[in-house]
Amino acid sequence: MLPLVIIIGPTGIGKSSLGLALAQNVGGEIISGDSVQVYQKLDIGSAKPSPEELQLAPHHLIDCLDPTEPFTAAQFKTSASSLIEEIRDRGHVPIVVGGTGLYIRSLLDPYDFWEHGSEEIRLKWQEFVKNHGNQALHQVLEQRDPETARQLHPNNVLRVIRALEVQELTGKPLSSQRQFKDDEYRPLDPQVLYIGLTAPRAIIYERINRRCEIMLAEGLLEETLNLLKTGYSPTLKPLQSIGYRHAVWCLQGLVTKDEMLRILQRDTRHFAKRQLTWFRRDPRIHWYDTEEGIDQILEELIQTCRAQQTRVE
Repeated sequence: MLPLVIIIGPTGIGKSSLGLALAQNVGGEIISGDSVQVYQKLDIGSAKPSPEELQLAPHHLIDCLDPTEPFTAAQFKTSASSLIEEIRDRGHVPIVVGGTGLYIRSLLDPYDFWEHGSEEIRLKWQEFVKNHGNQALHQVLEQRDPETARQLHPNNVLRVIRALEVQELTGKPLSSQRQFKDDEYRPLDPQVLYIGLTAPRAIIYERINRRCEIMLAEGLLEETLNLLKTGYSPTLKPLQSIGYRHAVWCLQGLVTKDEMLRILQRDTRHFAKRQLTWFRRDPRIHWYDTEEGIDQILEELIQTCRAQQTRVE
């Protein structure tokens, strides 16, 4: 069987560049493991590959959905699993690139998704939000499931409602229903190359700060304004993601542009730290320090992929 390459790491570490270079060298196709790149019209804030980069190798799960459409980890698992089979059937190497930890882990380990929820319960809480507001909804969750409430911002209405829905359906708080156990890491198939990119924290933070500046310079505020003018609600899940929610705050006059940049940089650094914490728990990941040189990492991956391809032939 042809190899499956998975490249993970914190935001701004260079995953996309490595994945693209590898795809060009081994006949690969890239599957985005990013929860925002799947949406149309959200380009700058999700650091989506440029049109020129998209021409260099086939890409999947990018620009697939309207921002109003839901896209869950369960949907990612189903879509990505099918794509991996199709890519291998074409004789190409599937390369999953992304930093959404739940997406990546759902591909590798058994995961219990609550796919069959209750529309009645969701509608009830959606009506509650309209009448009482986000903060009141969050207070209900605090009473029923304090641990989950601590992890969710009151403005993350979709996930707060989801937590309440699970609690009502199962009779147990979401925090007590851990879908993964920390030590439940299924052994990888021999064909899977699970690669993690990292760097010294100061370097990661420096890259993040610069990346945020570039996003603003490239038009993050203008892109977000166009989305709002088109009629998209700022409460949509994609517009609550990092970068876009900050742009919304600025456009609403809640913060200045300079304040927005500082908050965005801070929150992105915190996000990168959480990403690393999530991935560091997984003993199956083979880590590379990007300060040692991307070219060296790329060459090693090319050789490993070609060796596996030769065995298949």
